[in-house]
Amino acid sequence: MENAVKREERRQEIINLLVESRAVELDDVAARFGVSKMTIHRDLDDLERAGVLRKVRGGATIDAGTQFESDFRFRELQEADVKRALAEAAAELVEPGMTVMINDGSMASVLGDVLCAKKPITLITNNAAILERAKGISGVTLIGLGGVFSAKFNAYFGIVTEEALSRLRADIAFVSAPAASGRLSYHMDEAVVRAKRAMMAASRQKCLLINSRRFGHTALHVLADLAEFDTVISDKPLPHDTAAELGGRTTIRIAKETTS
Repeated sequence: MENAVKREERRQEIINLLVESRAVELDDVAARFGVSKMTIHRDLDDLERAGVLRKVRGGATIDAGTQFESDFRFRELQEADVKRALAEAAAELVEPGMTVMINDGSMASVLGDVLCAKKPITLITNNAAILERAKGISGVTLIGLGGVFSAKFNAYFGIVTEEALSRLRADIAFVSAPAASGRLSYHMDEAVVRAKRAMMAASRQKCLLINSRRFGHTALHVLADLAEFDTVISDKPLPHDTAAELGGRTTIRIAKETTS
């Protein structure tokens, strides 16, 4: 019987290939991993049921601009190693007994898992993945932010969320962003921006988590100037001009990827 870890690693690599090239051929994938075409068929069937790709004759695809790329389930499976490295680096800023805010997003959901080891800890979040996984853990005081549920972001937003945040105070807020250019971070959704900024306003320290691949990109709404954050954590050094503009006002930490 096939090892479950090997199967998951192969499926992760299939997703990575789709992110890079938008489509994969069944024969090519089977040859790449040295497994039967039937095995790859099963992989693609499972990933299609999870909503992260669409099977086509002879392979699979993700269509640019469709729900597949933006859907939380798809993003949750992308670049797991980078997300884990960023989460581990962020956890170094947290001590047991602290109150921590964590925003929506697949990267933040990994951080939620990591921070549960810092118990006793209080987690405040609108992230449904964190709420589901942390709700039964002893030593974790979990404060769930209500609001209107978004399946796209797997989180809660709106007036109820923002009002709740205005009445809370945390030691540190971890905020993620899908785009940054120059000194500005961005997000494509107005409601998400409002919730992230409400977390920043309600926390003593503010930390931005951002994948280095997101630099050089913009989105519709400005989230924040990077100088508003006490710390920026990325998997690679920030662009030279950006780091120079920050001028030491913001601590820049580089996450180190771990090999298992």
